[in-house]
Parts: sequence; C-alpha cells; structure tokens
Amino acid sequence: MSDASRRLLSTAAAMLLVATLTGAGGLPEAVTEPPVDAPAVASDDEPTEVGWRLLASLDYRTGEPGEELAALAGKLVKIPGFTVPLEDWASSAAEFLLVPYVGACIHTPPPPPNQLVYIEMEDGKRAKLDGWNPVWVEGVLEIEVTESVYGDVGFTLTGQRVYPYEP
Repeated sequence: MSDASRRLLSTAAAMLLVATLTGAGGLPEAVTEPPVDAPAVASDDEPTEVGWRLLASLDYRTGEPGEELAALAGKLVKIPGFTVPLEDWASSAAEFLLVPYVGACIHTPPPPPNQLVYIEMEDGKRAKLDGWNPVWVEGVLEIEVTESVYGDVGFTLTGQRVYPYEP
C-alpha cells in the first residue's frame, strides 16, 4: 500500500472517529442510544416503536423475553437499524437481517441473537437494501430463535415496509 493510500485511510478513520464522538455525521441517536423506557405505543393501526435495549431484554440462553418485550409478540412494530443481506452483495431482498450497528455480522463472532432480527418481507416483496444507511422496518414481530448463515437470530419480523430512518 502506498504512503498516500495509508494517509487517506488514516484521515478517513480519524474523520469517522471525530464524527462519532461529536455526533456529527454519526449514527442516529435512536440506533446508537436505543430507548431505555417502555416502547412508544401507538394506536392500533400505527406500529409500536421498539428500541434495541428492549430487544436485548430477551435472554437468548433461555429464550425468555422480558415482560414488556413479551407483550409485543404478534404486534405491529417498527425497529430502526441497518440491513444485512443474506445473499452476497444483494441490493434488494425478500429476506435479510436487521442489526443495531453498521458492520454487524460482517466480522466474527456475530452479535448475540437478541441483537439480530430476521426479516421476511410480506408476500415475497423485495426491500431495497443499503447497509450503510439506517432504516426503519415495520412489520409483525415474533420472538423465536431462527438459524441464519450468520448464526442464531432471536426475532423474526414479517416485514411490511422498509424506509429511510428519520428520527
């Protein structure tokens, strides 16, 4: 690698670190700091917003969800995160993973099952995937362990809608 290439990579890494620490250009707050409180419950036709801390209340060793999480099983929810295609280099897919941060599943070991959501789009629809930008995924949540090429996943969601993240 040339000195110019090394300098460029060092500069890019430094810019990413500064952006993350200052919040400028970093990950959206809802993704980096998921809600600690109970989920934001909406009307019957609106999805309930679910943060990653609530999903983490699933004890993936026993399969037992926390009380608040258990109440969301079979309900319409929306979760912020990043998409990971189950097919190499797919730009759209009917099945994919939702993860709490960029690069999850790319490196080993994968995140624990309570930080992975397996999405299967309703009626075989294909969702546009861009793993670098956060999205909202809306659909019906089920708490169940599913195997994927990246390891065990703690949740499945029948996806109805995928759209860019906006707080």
